[in-house]
Amino acid sequence: MIAFAKRETRLLFGAAVLVVACTDQPSGLRSLSDPQRVSPYTPHARIYYLAAEDTNWNYAPLGRDPVYDRSLPAPWGTTTLYPKARYVQYTDSTFTTRVPQPAWQGILGPMIRGVVGDTLKVVFHNRTGTALSIHPHGVRYDPADEGAVYNPPRGGGDSVSAGGTYTYTWRAVPESGPLPGEPSSKVWLYHSHVLPDVEVYRGLIGTIVVTDPAHARDDGSPDDVTREFTTLWLIFNENSEATPDSLEEANLKHSVNGYFFGNLPGLTMYQGDRVRWYVVALGTETDWHTPHWHGETILVEGKTYNDVIEVGPASMKVGDMVADNPGTWLLHCHVGDHMMAGMYVTYTVAGSGPPPVAALSRDPGRGWSPF
Repeated sequence: MIAFAKRETRLLFGAAVLVVACTDQPSGLRSLSDPQRVSPYTPHARIYYLAAEDTNWNYAPLGRDPVYDRSLPAPWGTTTLYPKARYVQYTDSTFTTRVPQPAWQGILGPMIRGVVGDTLKVVFHNRTGTALSIHPHGVRYDPADEGAVYNPPRGGGDSVSAGGTYTYTWRAVPESGPLPGEPSSKVWLYHSHVLPDVEVYRGLIGTIVVTDPAHARDDGSPDDVTREFTTLWLIFNENSEATPDSLEEANLKHSVNGYFFGNLPGLTMYQGDRVRWYVVALGTETDWHTPHWHGETILVEGKTYNDVIEVGPASMKVGDMVADNPGTWLLHCHVGDHMMAGMYVTYTVAGSGPPPVAALSRDPGRGWSPF
């Protein structure tokens, strides 16, 4: 395994995120038969209420590896519970009622949706004990809404103090959305950027999805897919300056959406679904990942079929899948030592009838094994 530095400040990020949406056509490409808006889309402002909150995060809440029906292997499974922070979505500015999120989202913050031409207003409330921010990729903003610290400080939303609130204004310009021939929606990252390397490892990460106006539903989601998933591929570094050398490897958590060794729930779809996967990454030079889908292929960025996507630090990619092969399948990073350290999940293509609830304790049968 490749050892990490105990806590070296880096501005290189490397986690991978992935989202899925469904399609009826094997090509996965937009075509004349794909849904399109009947009336032209009218751009408008969308308001999101996000809070940063401290939490205790368990990388393996099942306490075992359900894919191989075994105990969590050492050294990575020795300790699974760590203090972290997350972006949490609320319904309004009182920050009292949470907006439910899908189980598969894991540690990721809420998906912020926009359509080309929209203005995105993000009301950010910092409930942690340290200054934080939200820095977006892909959208247009003024300096005060960049969400990144400079010296001397520039004010605005660069650093929102503990207990503070700031409203970011971002614009989904044409360059924020997909080009002709690309999938009808495009994924971008957002994350805290006061001490960015530390804050990414704390869990302060999420995605922005910008949709082509010709294919936008009223909620901003693409109308030519029926299901979306996001996966973040990131080796969370839980080491500190006080960590002894003997424990450094144990504190490297090779995770998908903050879970490892098959503990990520909810990646379930129906046979025939048009599924869109959004894949993003942050981290260091060790965070080069090759997510590989067993049982299906995906159309990558509307250009070519593959069953592997390559992602590195701050990568953001989109892949379309036709879920036409029923079964429970592995989805894993194909880097050898990452597989060994637990960077794998399963996804389920359900046949007729309702999909399995969690499908976590299942026997994948004969097939891939990293060992």
